[in-house]
Amino acid sequence: MRMLTRGRYQARIAATPGEIAAAQALRNQCFRGVGGHDRDAYDARCDHVLVEERASGVLVACFRLLPLARGKDISQSYSAQYYELSALESFDGPVVELGRFCIAGSARDPDILRVAWGAMTAYVDDRGFGLLFGCSSFEGVDAERYLDAFSMLHDRHLAPKRWLPKVKSPQAIRFAERLRGRFDQKRAMGGIPPLLRTYLAMGGWVSDHAVVDRDLGTLHVFTGVEIARIPAARKRLLRALVA
Repeated sequence: MRMLTRGRYQARIAATPGEIAAAQALRNQCFRGVGGHDRDAYDARCDHVLVEERASGVLVACFRLLPLARGKDISQSYSAQYYELSALESFDGPVVELGRFCIAGSARDPDILRVAWGAMTAYVDDRGFGLLFGCSSFEGVDAERYLDAFSMLHDRHLAPKRWLPKVKSPQAIRFAERLRGRFDQKRAMGGIPPLLRTYLAMGGWVSDHAVVDRDLGTLHVFTGVEIARIPAARKRLLRALVA
């Protein structure tokens, strides 16, 4: 992935162990609110994307990308710890998992998210991935806060049956068992994390259940975006971020 710049920010792939450690430190601060480093066995196989202030070099956001040669390899992904993904093994072509997306708490400029998505778009286009997937996280582990959001996801954004992940985690929250029937649209949209909103705007779909992640203190849903099915207008907007 080539370096991407927009306004005050630039995005690039980490090139040294020290740069990866900086991303792991930001992740730990964002996810756990403490110092230290968020590390796991998947880091060694990922490309780590850094979003920095151009003038100061300060790291303001990061995420990691795990490229897989084909759908058959999806069992090697981070998400496969929590979801039974055998349906996606028949996906034709290379796939990529986006994970550990975080923005520093003091950073509020919307250009940060735009640069991050521009970098993701360049990475996907350059390597010809057919599917972008990952776990979209909801803050906290109280499912009651998100029942309207879960009802909306179940009603409008479930994965096609041929790709639908099955339950694997013993701490799964099945949307169908928690449905409220008619949900509050405003409350539902307010409960959707910004990253997931972007996925959905690209035509993304989700699992029919959420999983409790005690390690990170979050709930998450499996999310997929088939690149070929992204609406043309949305593709133009994403690719304009790369230009």
